[in-house]
Amino acid sequence: MSDRNTVLEQLRAAVGDRHVLTGDKATRRFRRGYRFGDGPVLAVVRPGTLLQLWNVLQAAVQGGAAIILQAANTGLTGGSTPDGDDYGRPIVLVSTLRLTGIQLLNEGRQVLCLPGATLDRLEQTLAPLGREPHSVIGSSCIGASVLGGICNNSGGALVRRGPAYTELALYAQVDARGELQLVNHLDIALGDTPEQILQRLQSGDYSAADVSDGDGRAASDPRYAEEVRKVDADTPARFNADPSRHFEAAGSAGKLAVFAVRLDTFEKEAAEVFYIGSNRTDSLTAIRRQLLTGFERLPIAGEYIHRDAYDIGERYGKDSFLLIDKLGTARVPAAFALKSRVDGWIERLGLRGITDRMMQLLTGLLPSHLPKRMGEFRQRYEHHLLLKVSAQDAAATEAWLRGFFNDHEGGYFHCTADEGRKAFLHRFAVAGAAVRYREVHRRQVQDIVALDIALRRDDADWFEQLPADIDGRLLHKLYYGHFLCHVFHQDYIARKGEDPMAIEHAMWVLLDQRGAEYPAEHNVGHLYPAKPALAGFYRTLDPSNTFNPGIGQTSKARGWGSCDCDGH
Repeated sequence: MSDRNTVLEQLRAAVGDRHVLTGDKATRRFRRGYRFGDGPVLAVVRPGTLLQLWNVLQAAVQGGAAIILQAANTGLTGGSTPDGDDYGRPIVLVSTLRLTGIQLLNEGRQVLCLPGATLDRLEQTLAPLGREPHSVIGSSCIGASVLGGICNNSGGALVRRGPAYTELALYAQVDARGELQLVNHLDIALGDTPEQILQRLQSGDYSAADVSDGDGRAASDPRYAEEVRKVDADTPARFNADPSRHFEAAGSAGKLAVFAVRLDTFEKEAAEVFYIGSNRTDSLTAIRRQLLTGFERLPIAGEYIHRDAYDIGERYGKDSFLLIDKLGTARVPAAFALKSRVDGWIERLGLRGITDRMMQLLTGLLPSHLPKRMGEFRQRYEHHLLLKVSAQDAAATEAWLRGFFNDHEGGYFHCTADEGRKAFLHRFAVAGAAVRYREVHRRQVQDIVALDIALRRDDADWFEQLPADIDGRLLHKLYYGHFLCHVFHQDYIARKGEDPMAIEHAMWVLLDQRGAEYPAEHNVGHLYPAKPALAGFYRTLDPSNTFNPGIGQTSKARGWGSCDCDGH
């Protein structure tokens, strides 16, 4: 085992001095999670080529370090950052953001994405071809990486496509002997040695003849559209620990070093948006059943927002909304990175939250940013459903909605293009609003308990009613999510002095009683214990426990130590 200085020298030799960051100041924005997670690292390393990434991994493995790979650091459960300082060995955190690259295959019907490729960039690349990726604008963050979605089985808002999934990947793993191996399951002929494979892949030095048809391996989820229609099933449609969606890179949660994935793309459809409101949950339940079982084609998306989440999002997500609305998504990751750096400078002066309070003050002076008809529905209805359907299905959908609301409480309106765009953008802004609220109201808020849960497909009592002893410990409850999939994001803002972890554990008991699965579409991170099948999958991928040790509250020890490595 090398000493720490030797490891640092080898890392610098691999990528150059400027791309090896050490010290609390330089590493802050990488080692601290978006919502959760923090811990010391030996270094943050930023390779600029796939071969540099391979050399970095070799240096870390030979030096006996643990390795955490991170792309955009947009995770919600701390799954790509350290968790404390009890790893028993140094941590090398590898940022893959410089490893950008998207290559079109089969005239754009598939793509090959490198570790730093973002969903936003992929969407822009495919747009001129009239195609789109598995996910479009995310439910919780801008700048999320394509590979992060695959490794976490992320679900997204698009009803027909299910969790991000592929069986075609190029990855490195450390075997039981502690040796680093490169595995090419892209079904693209790139050579025999790591150097050949990685350099040819990076430069696109291969022909159509080198690309096979995948040998029967899937490049997207092949069965979700059928699964989500089973509205009477007593199990969730999708969730992170579903063993049927664990395959090498898919669901690996950082237990492999993934260099590239091969994915299907999808034809982009013209779409129409309906905005639906009701004060009765059973009305939305009936709408959901009809949309999933009564039409030939599934809707494109169906997003739920509760009125309280609407309000918090309108006020505390306003700057995110306006930034995207006026500048587009391409500039948002850089803006967030700049804010993180400024926050780091200010926090060293003991002034945490200054930028959030200033931005909140400034945006509060601006006029309302949401369409008038949305505001009117907010006043009238507690529950809101944003429904996007294919343009060819819009007339039939509207006819059904009109007839439905002749006999049921609630209403709808057919959005203009601008209203529809802003409705879904507001849904996105809601997801980050709790974080802003926490920063602005530090004196009143202890922290956020953030859950993403998958309910049973047959659960008619989908809107949560908390016991008084839990409800009284909360300032706000924000409910929003992917309604047709029955996947909900639930953010609880805990009162000052309360124990967020105790609140979360109490929530788990209630969810278990309801037959829910959690987390639904983010990995277990360091917040959730991995169930036995998931923990076993992690151990199979990484028998030496080199990559992302401790994920799912498993052992952080080298070789898994003497812990209960089969889960909790």
